[in-house]
Amino acid sequence: MAAVVSIEGLSKRYGRRLAVDGVSLEVNDREVVGLLGPNGSGKTTILRILTGYLRPSAGAVRVDGLDIVTEGHLARGRIGYVPENAPLYAHMRVNEFLAFMGRLRGLEPPVLHRRLESVRERLSLGPVGEVVIGKLSRGYRQRVSIAQAMLHQPKLLVLDEPTNGLDPRQVIELRGLLRILAQDYAVLVTSHILAEMERIADRVAILLNGRLLAVHRISRPGHAVSFRIRAPADAAPGIAAALSTAAATASTIREPADGNGMLSWRVTMTEPDGAERLVAALCAAGVASIEPIGAASDLEALFLRLTAEEAVH
Repeated sequence: MAAVVSIEGLSKRYGRRLAVDGVSLEVNDREVVGLLGPNGSGKTTILRILTGYLRPSAGAVRVDGLDIVTEGHLARGRIGYVPENAPLYAHMRVNEFLAFMGRLRGLEPPVLHRRLESVRERLSLGPVGEVVIGKLSRGYRQRVSIAQAMLHQPKLLVLDEPTNGLDPRQVIELRGLLRILAQDYAVLVTSHILAEMERIADRVAILLNGRLLAVHRISRPGHAVSFRIRAPADAAPGIAAALSTAAATASTIREPADGNGMLSWRVTMTEPDGAERLVAALCAAGVASIEPIGAASDLEALFLRLTAEEAVH
């Protein structure tokens, strides 16, 4: 696959503080790459350099072969950017806002009309086209933010902490959307939530204190999610009904009741997204607790090992 983004020896210094320290990374076409690290690890600084908001102190960044500094205007035209808490004009209607953003990008009316139809369909925005943005749910506002970033058909979509503030259902829907978008775009996404990166990304770049510690490829086949459900006896019918809907992908073991009359089940599922839908249904059924069980994932084990080594040094 061709590299849409090439980052070579990227550094950014603020006075004496080195916020990004010699990072090199590539993002290929039709690939989702995640930048994972705690707050202050350099994720957002890298995105701001990539999108032209900051100049690097050293190193080079190319988007679709264009240097982000010397060919900045052309390079930025290849990028669709969705910052964290993306600013939207709350008083505008969705269709009005998207048309406005398309005109700002220089799209002529016939082209703009086709692009508007395309992004509305791909992001399921048709039902809210005439709704004022300020009245939309957080999930729909995120879709509008992504839609405006797609209007000019960029080579790269950049999303900074896209799941922040979303409820569990909206997070699941966004994950599915990103997988669909990755069929046509290179996607670079940031998060400080390890579990989110495992669900979204093909590869994960682990950052700490501005340094790139490792790039890990996510392996999904055979990945299982296990958890224990504890609930009072009167919740058992609702839990049984929720478990029956996931029977095709779930293995359930009923465990003995404890001394307080609480019932428990051990559930293992082969589809992580299905597990999240099941957990949402179980919460509605009145479970007392849902406790994850099992070994750490490969990414979790790698992240803990690398960050522990950095702490020692």
